[in-house]
Amino acid sequence: MIMSDLKGKIWMDGNLVEWSDARIHVLTHTLHYGTGVFEGVRAYETSKGPAIFRLEDHTNRLFESAELIGMKIPFHASVLNDAQSEVVALNELNNAYIRPMCFYGSEGMGLRADNLKVHAIVAAWDWGSYLGDDKILNGIKVKVTDFPKRCDKSMIYKAKATGNYLYSMLALKDALNSGFDEALILDIDNNVNEGSGENFFMIIDNTFYTPKDGTVLNGITRQTIMEIASDLNYKVEEKDISVEDVKSCDEAFFTGTAAEVTPIIQVDDKKINNGKPGKITKQIQTIYFDLIRGKIERYNNWLTYIKNV
Repeated sequence: MIMSDLKGKIWMDGNLVEWSDARIHVLTHTLHYGTGVFEGVRAYETSKGPAIFRLEDHTNRLFESAELIGMKIPFHASVLNDAQSEVVALNELNNAYIRPMCFYGSEGMGLRADNLKVHAIVAAWDWGSYLGDDKILNGIKVKVTDFPKRCDKSMIYKAKATGNYLYSMLALKDALNSGFDEALILDIDNNVNEGSGENFFMIIDNTFYTPKDGTVLNGITRQTIMEIASDLNYKVEEKDISVEDVKSCDEAFFTGTAAEVTPIIQVDDKKINNGKPGKITKQIQTIYFDLIRGKIERYNNWLTYIKNV
């Protein structure tokens, strides 16, 4: 998929423009310094039409990320919520990946970032499973990567900021070059943090464990899975997790807007659950896929149904 070749409308600074016309200058500040914030959001087909999953939560986090890096978004949250619904409708998408982003423009250059305008865009397109349908069904193999190790004092990991993802790209490249599907990133104390773009869960004796959110993004899918597990009367605990804990766990999986719920069947050379997705993981996965498609009434408050434009 070549992104620039797609067709449709993109919302840009309050206006709808043709996909091919949504351009910025090569001296755009964020292109050079990574000072942008963004969200990954999904819309799913339901019996009532397409619906965006946890729209307001994603937009609220966008504003929280902007505040953490000192960026003032020049639009109200409701405007960006409406823009996300609008581009899905205008582009006639039943299932969509949605990308709202805020960034500094080309009004100036340099680290002071003064006198710069904050721009906002919202794009939406049809995108299937991030890791592939086969991986969602049968699970993935993960490498514990040595680089980079994360420190809560060196980066603002609670912000979904563009610059943070350089580290994720390096970790994923390391894993892919070694024949794995994804990376498992550690902190400076060698505790498990997350994948390159996913949160991590493991299950031991019917208890869910996930890393503390000190150096991980407190993902919205992460929050969703923790609530589902609690609703099913599973115990959920945030704690420091060692690599040895992971390799001896009963089940493991990644979560994320793009990755959804992806089983982990191998970590380095150690198979998890004999190299097959675990029973509880599959239970959580089934519930998640039902709720995002509006099939579980108790979770329907998480869905924003899109009206025809």
